Amino acid sequence: MFIVLFLCAYLLGSISFAVLLSRHYGTADPRQLGSGNPGASNMFRVAGKRLAILTFLGDLSKGLLPILLASWLGFTQHEQAWIGLAAVVGHLYPAFFRLKGGKGVSTTAGMLLGLYPPAALLALSVWLLTFYLTRTSSLAALSALPLTLPLLAWQQPQALLPANLLTLLLVWRHRSNLKDLLAGTERRF
Repeated sequence: MFIVLFLCAYLLGSISFAVLLSRHYGTADPRQLGSGNPGASNMFRVAGKRLAILTFLGDLSKGLLPILLASWLGFTQHEQAWIGLAAVVGHLYPAFFRLKGGKGVSTTAGMLLGLYPPAALLALSVWLLTFYLTRTSSLAALSALPLTLPLLAWQQPQALLPANLLTLLLVWRHRSNLKDLLAGTERRF
């Protein structure tokens, strides 16, 4: 049963709400404009606040729903963490979009919310404070998630390995943002 839910989480993660919403509402494909990232931040740039919020909620639910289902089915925290990681990997490398996905921030937030809500609240607080001070979404994400995931692993030690892998994946997916941040050319809001 674990393998089935793991694969379903990956497939759910592979759904790109940014792409589907842009098609449904007839707006530009976010992969073709702005940063080229099919996520909430770029949707805000290319399609406006409403579609950005819908994208955020859709991506958040991709990380949250598999965790809630796994918990309801009685899976351990360790298994839930792996299932959440599968959803995030689906968002990063989606089966439906030639393995070209988003940065995974909202989906990871949903995973955190399901696994350990205080970690999700801390991540949100760090993200909001960093964004308020810098107006840079990528810096806010790079500040919030890598700082919060170890807290999750500390409070939920069974999630240590999946949380560390997730941290590495998120930093890897933000490598171009890191280069731009260091060069002083990163996009701001």
